[in-house]
Amino acid sequence: MQYVSAIVPPLVMAIGFGFVVRAIIRSQGGAQKGKEDAAADAMATTTRASGE
Repeated sequence: MQYVSAIVPPLVMAIGFGFVVRAIIRSQGGAQKGKEDAAADAMATTTRASGE
């Protein structure tokens, strides 16, 4: 039964990682994509302007 206790933690982590990747992929695009892109561009512009 040691093999069961040895495989459970990596298996749980692999399943959790799969759910995280799925959530990231599903959150890309959609109705808010334009607003998110505009916010990211504004942050990048502000960062570049303050760094000069």
